This record gives sequence, C-alpha cells and structure tokens, in this order.
Amino acid sequence: MVGTQVFDGERLRLARVAKGFTLDELGNRVSATRQYLNQLEQGIKLPTEEMVEALAAALGVTVRFFTLSARGGVSAEQCHFRKQRTTPVSVVSQVLARGTLLDGFVDRLDRALELPKVSFPDIPVKSTADIEDAAEQAREQWMLGTGPISNMMRVVENAGAVVSFFGGVSERVDALSIDRPRPMIIRSEAKPAACRLRFDLAHECGHLVMHKGIVTGDKVTEDQANRFASAFLLPRSAFIHEFPHSRMLNWTAIFEMKLRWKVSASAILRRAYDLKILTADQYRTGYIHLSKTGQRKFERYDDVIVAEEPELLSSAIAALEHAYPGAVRRIAADAGFEDDMFESVAGLGLPEGSGSDSTNVVSIMRR
Repeated sequence: MVGTQVFDGERLRLARVAKGFTLDELGNRVSATRQYLNQLEQGIKLPTEEMVEALAAALGVTVRFFTLSARGGVSAEQCHFRKQRTTPVSVVSQVLARGTLLDGFVDRLDRALELPKVSFPDIPVKSTADIEDAAEQAREQWMLGTGPISNMMRVVENAGAVVSFFGGVSERVDALSIDRPRPMIIRSEAKPAACRLRFDLAHECGHLVMHKGIVTGDKVTEDQANRFASAFLLPRSAFIHEFPHSRMLNWTAIFEMKLRWKVSASAILRRAYDLKILTADQYRTGYIHLSKTGQRKFERYDDVIVAEEPELLSSAIAALEHAYPGAVRRIAADAGFEDDMFESVAGLGLPEGSGSDSTNVVSIMRR
C-alpha cells in the first residue's frame, strides 16, 4: 500500500521500461530479486513502504507515481518507427513507455496553457498521385504556398506537434512520430545535417497525415512517407519550373536550389527522378558523383544551412514558469516525475526552484 491508495504494478513496469532497466538491473539497484520485482509488476505482491521509496529513487519518480491512474498507453499503431523491422523489441518497448509518460505530462501542460491547435489533416493514400495531393493539401491547409519552407520545425509545431528527443534511445531509431491527441515527433539525439533534419520532420509529418491507425515501418509506408516529404518540401509545380533541364547535370544550379529550398542535393536528384525530369541513368550518374566526391553523408553547404531547434515545449514551459513560478514542477509532480525521469521523457531539465509555494498555483484543469 502507498498511503491509502493501492500500488499499481503496471506503473512500476512502465517506469522500469522507460528507463531501460531489466528486472535484474532494477533489482541490483533496490536489493531485490528479479522474481520479487516480477511479482510486484504482476500485482501478485504489494511492496513495503521502504521498497516503494527505493523503487521511486531508482527510477526517478515520486512515490505517488505508482498510484496514479494512467491514460491509455501508446500503442504500436500510434508509433511510427523508421526501420521498425530491425529495431530491437526492447527499444520499441522503451519508446512506447517513454511516449506514454511524455503524453501524460503534455496532456497536463495542455490544460494549463493554450497550445497550438492540432491541425494535421487525415488523408489516407493508395497511389503516388494520392501522396502528391496529400502534400499539396497539407501545404494549402497550413497556408504555406508553393515556395521554400523557411522553418520546417515551426511548421510541425504550429500544426500542434510537440517535438522532443529521448536520450539514449532516439539515436537507435533515428526519428519517429507518435499519433496522440497532441502528436509527438521524436528527433534524433545526434545532430544531423540541417537538410536531413528537415526531411526527417517532413517524413514524420507524412506519417501523421497519411497513416492514422496504420502500423508503419514496412517498405510501403516508409516509401510513402519519403515521397510525401519530398513533395511537401519541393512542390511539384515549382520544382518542375526551377530544376535545370539539361542533358548533363548542372551541379551549380542544383546546389543553388539546395541553398534556396534547404533540401539536400541527393533529395533534389530523387525528386527530379520521381517526377521523370531525370532518367534512371542520369539519376544514377548523380549519385555516383556524390559518392565519389565524398558527399553521400556530408554534402557541400551542409555547414551553411542552420539546423532548426524545437521551440514549442521549451517555450511553453518557460512561459508557464514565468507567469507562475513553480508551476512546471507542480505539473511534473502531478505526473509523478522527479528531475531524472522528466529529463528522460521530455529531453529537458525542470526549472530550478521549489514547487511547494502555493500562492501562485496555476490551475491545470482549465485553459
């Protein structure tokens, strides 16, 4: 028992998996056997108060965390992984657990602040033409016109998505999106080239637009998301008009397009091939050139285009903390998070200071 509320073993499992601990690893931290912890998670046994405190300290949560009722957890069809077939089951479970916990905090934050309205359209697709139309419809809905997108990060955040990263996990799954009432996009913890990050964001945007309720990760859905990203960042009509039409590839013009559209030269080549501006031989020649000149991973001008940083979550936390000092820590505590777990699921540190002062408490039950 924890106070007058019953210890929930599923909450223990959720926190353990979110931290990436096996039963043995957690057992070593709290001086308990694997079998005993498994019985706690299964609800066969209840822990002592001393054990609850030890578990909370080991997992970076509050004692109250184990008694909270949780919203439905993130399910596989809501989580769009890159290369899902080769992603270890343990990593998938960890991401689902962290996504569930982050969703709980974001839901509480959503009730404390007026965050951007979620406006991702729901457009199922079957054909390539459907994907092109979906990208055009998304641009039209968000009033982006047909020119270059200056900041892809702001596009997805203005559409209502929270962008963050999971330390120690996201580098293994590259990029992913989670389709919840407030969608989440988890970016790579590593610092990719700015063009790569923008394409990854557009790719995840494609999943959120086209693949609601669909388990993704296979070649078909990944190819669809790639085609959406390409069409979204390089609209068909503008691209056909601007791409240099010649028998030999005009690299000067291609790199000028890269700087203007903030899209990699390799993605520009692929777009030209998809739109049948380039033949298969020309496309292959272009990739051979990039490879021979050492530009398959790091292209020319990659260091010129500035990487975009997420702003919504950090700005929301800063605004709330400025208006009501201590409110963010109170919301985190309401979700059952101590500093360590909050950083694991939000990719940010909690504001300094005490959350015990109740003179300026902001209600999280109303906007």
